[in-house]
Amino acid sequence: MSATDSLAQAATALLGATARRITPLHGGDLSDVLLLQLSDGQAVVAKSGTAPEAEARMLRALAEAGAPVPQVLAVSGAVLVLSHVENDGGPDEEGWADLGTALRRLHATQAPQNGWPEPFAFANLPIANSPAATWPAFWAERRLLPEVPHLPPALARRIEALAATLPEHLPRNSTALLHGDLWSGNLLARRGRLAALIDPACYHGDGEVDLAMLHLFGSPGPAFAESYGPLPPGAETRRAIYQLWPAIVHARLFGAGYHGMIDALLSRTGH
Repeated sequence: MSATDSLAQAATALLGATARRITPLHGGDLSDVLLLQLSDGQAVVAKSGTAPEAEARMLRALAEAGAPVPQVLAVSGAVLVLSHVENDGGPDEEGWADLGTALRRLHATQAPQNGWPEPFAFANLPIANSPAATWPAFWAERRLLPEVPHLPPALARRIEALAATLPEHLPRNSTALLHGDLWSGNLLARRGRLAALIDPACYHGDGEVDLAMLHLFGSPGPAFAESYGPLPPGAETRRAIYQLWPAIVHARLFGAGYHGMIDALLSRTGH
């Protein structure tokens, strides 16, 4: 049985349904995603991944915070089944404003501490989420320093030097609910308006982490910044600090071609 057939079978078994049409969707580089047209006419999305049950809990947390996300219909250790959200392109200016409003609401959802109740992963790359005493300690100990052994020595030394200075740059306590992997590919829009956020990697921390990721591989329209609201002083340095971890993740997953990005981001932090 092919991987596609296996995923479709696992999804329909959870739903107690049959699929009359199976269409592969672009699911990024880390999971398989299928659009299933069920015999009753309903359209659902079946997604594999590293931890479908953990992702389901994240989607439910985002929904409870008022963020637009697909509905979790069923989940097992092998497959996540979601409501199908129509997507016909990227956001227009109104859509970017929608995102700013949605993120402001999301980041207003606070927790008693940073981190997340369970670890996660991007493919075979583990993500440690256990809380730390402070937010700078979390970013150093759970995000930057674990990557040091996987970097060339010169970059590794610069990361270590930066980590030692994080209390000077980052807020001591930050516990906003984060999407955790917010780039343009994880935004769904319909007729230009924001339809849903997908593929979360949630934890609690500084809301600027989501903004940094959003700007790493693209540039939201000006309506986004106006809708989200102003940032405290020092945002440019914090953005570079927060962009370092996804840049390192990309280097580990996709190769040394991202080392130049890491070098440039470190230079922006003064390291």
